[in-house]
Amino acid sequence: MNDDALTALRDAMAEPFRDIKLNLAAVLAAGSLTTAQRWGVAVASAAAARHTPLLEGVLRAARAEVGEPVIEDALAAAALMAMNNVYYRFRHLVGKPSYAEKPARLRMNRIARPATNRVDFELFCLAVSAINGCESCVRAHERAVISSDLSEEQVHDAARIAAVVQSAAMALELSGQGPAEELPVSA
Repeated sequence: MNDDALTALRDAMAEPFRDIKLNLAAVLAAGSLTTAQRWGVAVASAAAARHTPLLEGVLRAARAEVGEPVIEDALAAAALMAMNNVYYRFRHLVGKPSYAEKPARLRMNRIARPATNRVDFELFCLAVSAINGCESCVRAHERAVISSDLSEEQVHDAARIAAVVQSAAMALELSGQGPAEELPVSA
């Protein structure tokens, strides 16, 4: 795993969160995902976790590994899933077929035309949907990436990154790390 930004984040976590510190380093190490997939999932997950210091640290580390198009797609995926996960989770939870028949009429052009490639964008959306707990979106994005020749191992690794990044946000918050100006993250 890259660097000073994430080391500072891990160091800011209190001792009870040692497992999260270790897991953060482990899931961001090379594995079944490409570098772009790994860091795109991490950025999208950090954005979905809504913890500013964590997002800033992950962005710094990601920028050392991948180009801006990956970062932009990851952030776009997080924002789109913030909308879609609420809408589709609502339709699923209500359970009335009449809502499922209504068109969403929500713009989602970025999914069809990402800055990088569609399969990676779908993987980023899958990770955010897992964090946001939208069963419909998780299933749809999992199908999309599997049908685009990603493996279940790659999906599993993306879900692991999402889970650890989400838990890192909680560990930082429980360690008293709130606003970015309070966390010593070097540039």
